[in-house]
Amino acid sequence: MEKKVKKIILPIRSYIFVVGGVISGVGKGIAASSIAKILQDRGQCVTAVKIDPYINIDAGTMNPGEHGEVFVLHDGYETDQDMGNYERFLNKDIGRENYMTTGVVYQSVIQKERNLEYDGKCVEVVPHIPMEVIERIEKAGDKENADVVVVEIGGTVGEYQNMLFLEAARMMKNKYPNQVFFVMVSYLPIPGTLGEMKTKPTQHAVRTLNASGIQPDIIIARSKVAMDDKRKEKLSVFCNIPANRVISAPDVKSIYDIPINFEKEGLSDLICSTLSMSCPITPKDGAREWNKFVNKTKTIKDELHIAIVGKYFNSGDFVLSDVYISVIEAIKYSSFAINKKPVLTWINASKYEKNGGLKELKELSKFDGVIVPGGFGSRGIEGIISVIEYVRKNKIPYLGLCYGMQLAVIEYARNVLKLKDANTREVDPKSKNLVITVMDDQLNLIGNKRMGGTMRLGAYPAILKPGSVAWKAYFNSSKLAQISLNTISERHRHRYEVNNYYVEMLEKYGMIFSGLSPDGKLCEIVELPISKHPFFLATQFHPEFLARPLAPHKLFTAFCKACKNRKK
Repeated sequence: MEKKVKKIILPIRSYIFVVGGVISGVGKGIAASSIAKILQDRGQCVTAVKIDPYINIDAGTMNPGEHGEVFVLHDGYETDQDMGNYERFLNKDIGRENYMTTGVVYQSVIQKERNLEYDGKCVEVVPHIPMEVIERIEKAGDKENADVVVVEIGGTVGEYQNMLFLEAARMMKNKYPNQVFFVMVSYLPIPGTLGEMKTKPTQHAVRTLNASGIQPDIIIARSKVAMDDKRKEKLSVFCNIPANRVISAPDVKSIYDIPINFEKEGLSDLICSTLSMSCPITPKDGAREWNKFVNKTKTIKDELHIAIVGKYFNSGDFVLSDVYISVIEAIKYSSFAINKKPVLTWINASKYEKNGGLKELKELSKFDGVIVPGGFGSRGIEGIISVIEYVRKNKIPYLGLCYGMQLAVIEYARNVLKLKDANTREVDPKSKNLVITVMDDQLNLIGNKRMGGTMRLGAYPAILKPGSVAWKAYFNSSKLAQISLNTISERHRHRYEVNNYYVEMLEKYGMIFSGLSPDGKLCEIVELPISKHPFFLATQFHPEFLARPLAPHKLFTAFCKACKNRKK
C-alpha cells in the first residue's frame, strides 16, 4: 500500500504598507502602530517594520533636534522613534531586523556584490535594491513567525528618497497578489480664509502613488476635524476607492485614542476581510485592557506638575518635544497608574545659565518633580547642574537619565565634596577632577573617529543594592521580593561613565551607588538616602525605553509616587 505523504501548508502572511501623502508629521507612524495594535487585538501575531529614507546606516548619528529621539532596541540597534511607538503599542520587544535605512540597504547590496553573491551579474539599482528591501521585510516576518507585517515607508509619496521602497512594495504586490494591502495616510487642510476642507492635495498624492504602480486600498484622512460624507464621496470618485474605505482621522487629545477610533470606523474588519484573514477575536474583547487604560486617562483630574529640563527642545522658534518622546510617554503611564494626570513643562536648560539663573531657578519650586533626560555635549550643562543643585537642596523629587546621572555626580562632587573643577571628560578633558570619564573600550573608537553604532548600546544587566530606593522600586512591591532577587536588565546608550577613582569618596559623603554592573566596574544607579532626600535617583541607562502603556516602568512609577507625596 502506498504511503500517503502529509502535505505541509505554510501559513499565509499578510503585508500592510503604510505610506504618506501631502505632508510629513501627521501621524503616519502612529497610524501604522494603531493598525498593528487593532490586528493584534483580533488574535493576529503582528510585527512592524520602519523604513527610513536616509543615507545614514542607523539613526544614531542623526541630529535629535531635526529627526527626534533615537530609540535603542534591546539588541542595541539605534533606530527611529517610531520603533518605540511599535514596541509601546504592541507591548513587546522588536529586533534590528525591523528597521532599515537607505544607507544600510545599499551597504548590504554592495557587500554582497563584493562577496560574489550575485554570481557575476551586473548589480543594478533596480531590481537589486528593491529585492534587498523585500528580503529584509520577509526576514522580519520570519523571525517573529508573524501573521501580519506592518511596514511604514518614511516620507511622502513623490519624494525621490523613497521611490525605491515604493518599488519594493509594488514588487511585493506582484509576488503576493492577495496578501499585500496599501494604506495612504494623507492630510486634508482647512485653509483659514476658506474654512472648507480641501481634498485636492490628497487626490494629487494618490495619483502620484498610482504613478509608482500602487493603488491604495484605504485612505486615512488626517485633518483638524472629522471628515464629512461629501468629502469621502469626493475622494472615492477621484481616487478610485469605495467611500467606506476612506477613514476619517481627526486630531485627538491622545494618540492612544487612535486604535479605538479606527475600530469605530470598522478598520480591522475591513482589513481582515480584504486579506481573507481569520480574526477569531472581536474588536471589543481584544481591546478590553487598552480601552480601560484609555478611559482611565480621561477620567483622572488630580494633577502632577513635572518639569523636564533638557538640551534639545528648541527647533528654531518652535519646541520639539519629540526629542524626549519616550521619557514623556513613560511619565504618562506611571502617572496614570497612580491615578494622577501629568502636566509636563519643557524647559531649555540654557535659561538657567543667564546671570547665574538664580531668579529663574526659584520657579522649580512650583513643580512636584524634575527630570533631566539624556544628551551629549557642553551646551546647557552648567544650567542643568544648577537645576540639580537646587532640587537636591530644596528636596524636590529628581530623576536623572544617562547624562542626568553624570551631571548629578558632577554637581555632588562640586558642591558637597568641594571639588570645584569636577567635570566630565566629554566637556573639559583638562579638568583635574574628571569624576566622569570615558569608558576604556571607547578610547580607541573616539581616537579613530569610529563613532557610528559604537557606544555601549542595548540591554545589559545590573545588580541592585538590597533595601535601596532603586531595589524597592523594582522588587519590594512584588511577591518576587520574597526571593533574593537583585538583578535587572535595562537599555543603554553612552560612552562615558562614573570614574571609579571617586566612588569611595562620593560614598563617604553620602551618595549611594545602588546599581552596579555584574563585575562591579560600571556605576548604573546613584541615589541619596531617604533620610537626606525624598527621592533623588539617577540612572546611567534609559528606563524610558521599556515603559509601556499597559506596563509602566517601576522607576518612573516610584518617581511619580514621590511627586504625589510632595504635592500632599
